[in-house]
Amino acid sequence: MLLERLREEVLEANLELVRRGLVLYTFGNASGISRDQGLVVIKPSGVPYEKLKPGDMVVTDLAGAIIEGALLPSSDLPTHLVLYRNFATIGGVAHTHSEFATAWAQSGRSLPCLGTTHADYFHGPVPVTEFLTAEEIAGGYEENTGTAICRAFEQLDPEEIPGVLVRGHGPFAWGPDATVAARNAVILEAVARLSYYTTALSPDAEPLPAVLHDKHFRRKHGATAYYGQVAEKKVEKKT
Repeated sequence: MLLERLREEVLEANLELVRRGLVLYTFGNASGISRDQGLVVIKPSGVPYEKLKPGDMVVTDLAGAIIEGALLPSSDLPTHLVLYRNFATIGGVAHTHSEFATAWAQSGRSLPCLGTTHADYFHGPVPVTEFLTAEEIAGGYEENTGTAICRAFEQLDPEEIPGVLVRGHGPFAWGPDATVAARNAVILEAVARLSYYTTALSPDAEPLPAVLHDKHFRRKHGATAYYGQVAEKKVEKKT
């Protein structure tokens, strides 16, 4: 079976979305890419999660041609493929219709950074895309959804803000692999919930000061990160 380990990882990422309550029925999908082989593994379309097995995952190339798999891939595959082609460092994508992140997407509002939980994982507000035009919807809707995401990131770094709100639709998240993409989808929903409650309690709540935002993000990301066991081992080596 082609890409057996990646199939298992992608299946587990999809199941994690269900376990964390981000997916109802079949409303969501996760994928992963083998950059070496230029192949993508994604869940099949419309199949209940409890029935999925690694062998059910569909393998395609970056043009969307099915390389291996008896089932049709997720209908959102073209969106995933656009992201893989344009965000060269990502290795996994997760899409859900999770409640709070989708509410922000439906409101047409970007997700502001109001606290350090957000700052730990997203180095800035999570952007919201523009609505697609009638022409974009009529021709290549899912691919144009990916293009709209890329437009929203023309001045942003997808590694530092690993998620987006597609206006009127829902969130997409990504990461270096499918496992982290699913985790970032879970975190995106958590910070969307916190921001919803914060703005309900205080409609004029101010964004986190930039210096505090930077501090929290850089504790966990980049060359100066020092959070967690890896950072502790680096300190030990220096001593």
